[in-house]
Amino acid sequence: MSNSNPVEERGVVLVVGAGVATGAAVARRFARAGYVACVARRAADRLAPLVSQIEAEGGRAHAFSLDATDEAAVIQTVADIERDVGPIEVAVYNAAIGARHPIAEHPAADFERVWRVDAFGAFLVGREAARVMLRRERGAIIFTGATAALRGSAQLAAFAAAKHAQRALAQSMARELFPRNIHVIHAVIDGPIDTPLIRSRMPEVFEQRPPDGVLAPDDIAETYFALVNQKRSAWTHEVDLRPWKEPW
Repeated sequence: MSNSNPVEERGVVLVVGAGVATGAAVARRFARAGYVACVARRAADRLAPLVSQIEAEGGRAHAFSLDATDEAAVIQTVADIERDVGPIEVAVYNAAIGARHPIAEHPAADFERVWRVDAFGAFLVGREAARVMLRRERGAIIFTGATAALRGSAQLAAFAAAKHAQRALAQSMARELFPRNIHVIHAVIDGPIDTPLIRSRMPEVFEQRPPDGVLAPDDIAETYFALVNQKRSAWTHEVDLRPWKEPW
């Protein structure tokens, strides 16, 4: 049982792709501010530690098993949350996968798999979030982008193509939804994030840089929270997040 002071509930934050790093940090940050965190990933049982942590801090959280590339599942999950939990005020699409292949050897199946998670899933979640937000004429939708949304890299054709598509989706949605009081944000994450996976793949980065020389998930979450709370006379659509030590 938490001893934290109660906070006023502010509706639901839906985080799709709530892993152990950025997605989890975003869910925790919004829960601390009074949002009910609805966290989703393919294996809902892996969300149990995150739900327990949010509840221990005095927040509310619900875990959902969701394949973001399954249209019927996305529609049903959004409907279930709206009916059983509360209005989705913020939706964050953080799901992403990649594949590295020389272009001449790139399997078509891998290209399609990356596109389905990074672009098609973003479309489905963004569309369903927009549908419920349009009825209320309020809300915010955040897409977690990447450097690959701005430029391609060798052997990352699938990831770059999918992230370019996600960025274009966010731009189109923003132009349509801003006038309806729905804030659409594309966050370009330009640099390594401090996660167990990145630490194992890029150990030299963590050896050569100070602790704040890589992106901290909690700091990304703080930026997301600030963006959602902007005054609408000066909304940000796209923002770059990079550590001070990142070359660019």
